[in-house]
Formats: sequence, structure tokens, C-alpha cells
Amino acid sequence: MFKIRLNISVSLLMLLLLAFVSCKSKYEKLRASNDTAKKYREAVRLYEKKDYSKALGLFDDLVTKYRGTAEAEDLSYYFSYTHYKLRDYTTARYHFKTFADTYASSAKAEECRFMAAYCFYLESPTFSLDQENTIKAIEALQLFINLYPKSERVTEASKLIGNLREKLETKSYANAKLFLDIGDYKSAVIAFGNSAREFPDTKYAEEMEFLTVKAQALYAKASFETKQEERYNEAIRLYTEFVQNYPSSKYLKDAEEIKKNCEKAIIDVRKLLALQAAEMKAQEEKVKAAEGNKKEDTKNK
Repeated sequence: MFKIRLNISVSLLMLLLLAFVSCKSKYEKLRASNDTAKKYREAVRLYEKKDYSKALGLFDDLVTKYRGTAEAEDLSYYFSYTHYKLRDYTTARYHFKTFADTYASSAKAEECRFMAAYCFYLESPTFSLDQENTIKAIEALQLFINLYPKSERVTEASKLIGNLREKLETKSYANAKLFLDIGDYKSAVIAFGNSAREFPDTKYAEEMEFLTVKAQALYAKASFETKQEERYNEAIRLYTEFVQNYPSSKYLKDAEEIKKNCEKAIIDVRKLLALQAAEMKAQEEKVKAAEGNKKEDTKNK
């Protein structure tokens, strides 16, 4: 009984294997053939069955052969989407853009122009990485809006641009905060200011303004004594602006503490500089007195 079942299982496996080999052989024969019409019909059928890898193999063979023909437009459209369905967004956006440029008067040109930009969007990395593709995606989506201002896709394109700008905003905030974390306080102050100007409606505005006060105070503390008072005063000025802009801020208590420390530091540094000046003056007077005594001794000899 066991042997019978085993034989049946082996037979079924062999049949499936033969069917697979036969099917594969048929596909390979078609790829190698010169029957472009049949190859095109099979490629479309495979595409509609969502067998994109096999469809791509056939479309790839047909692209050059159909160039300049009436079928070239539809083939280019399928070819672009096949790469997109396979998540090869770099190749897909190239072919979508090529379609839009080549067939500018086509009913599908608008769609392909949008898809080219959308592929850039899909290639935009997380905010911590290089944002070159994010910037290119924004440019491509804005170009689409400019070319097709009445398109029903404008709303979606605008939303995608908003998502991308939010990523750039987060990148800008994170970079500025990194300067603060590594102790480059002057660069942190500059970077927070640049970020606030570039993204005036940023969700990090309140935190960044507080961190600017903090960074400036730390910058003053790390400075030479002769520069400290000026830089502490700048921190106090930034504190005043922060309180005016965010009178109920959750960072208010910490900001007030920073301001008090700045005021105390100014008093301390004034005392220190005055003491240093007095010591220097006393030293100068001591030197002068010594020189005077030396001259007197020389005169008396």
C-alpha cells in the first residue's frame, strides 16, 4: 500500500515537472522566435496575469523591434509599468519620462509624467540618509503641477510634495541638533537659524528656538573670557524672543534657568576680568617701580 502511494506521488511529481519544463520550453521558444505579433500578445497576456518577470522578458525583446511603429506607444507604456510592478523604480521612472517626452500629445502622457515623478518619490530614502532623490522628486512633482495645473492628480502631487518637504524639514532639524549634541555650539546656532528660515512653519519651531538659546549659552560658556559677556547677552536676547513667541512653552522653565545662569555668568566674568586687569596693572606698576629703582641706583653710583 505504501509503495503504491509512493509511486503515485512520484508520478504526479514527474507530471508536474514535465508540465513545467514543457511550459518553460514553450516560453523560451517564443522568446527566440521572430513572431513579434504573437510575442506581443503573449507579453500582454502575461502582464495581465501579473506574471511581470516573464512579461518583461518578452517586452524587452520587442522594444527595439517595434520602434517607430504604431504599436510602439502602447508597448512603451506596458514596458514602463512592468518595471514599476517589479519595483525597479529607477528604470521605471526613466521609461515613464521617456514616454511622456516622446509621446507628449498622447492621452497617457500626463499619467506617465506623474508616474515618473512618483517613482522618484518612492526612491526618496529615510530622512537620515542623503536627500538628493527627495529634492529631485519635489522638482519632478512640481514640474508635473506646472505642466498639468488642471489635472485631477494635482492634489495628490501636492500632498506628496508636502510629505517630501516634511522629510527635508526633519533632516534639517536633525542636522542642527547633531551640532548641539557633538558640542559644536556656534554651528548649532547657525544651523537652527537656517532651518527656521527655510521651514518657517516647521513643527520643530518651538523646540529649535529653545535649543538655539541653549546652544548660544553653551557657546558663550566655551568662549574666551573677553568674548563671554557679549555672547551671553546674545543668549539673553534670544531668550527674550523665545518667551515672546512662546509664552506658554513647555521649555519655559528651562529657558528661564538658562537666562539666570547667563546673567550670573556675566557678573562672574566681569569680576574675573576686573581682577585680571587689577593684577595686570599691579604687575605693571611693580615693573615700573623696579625700573625706577634701578635708574635711581644707577644715578647714585
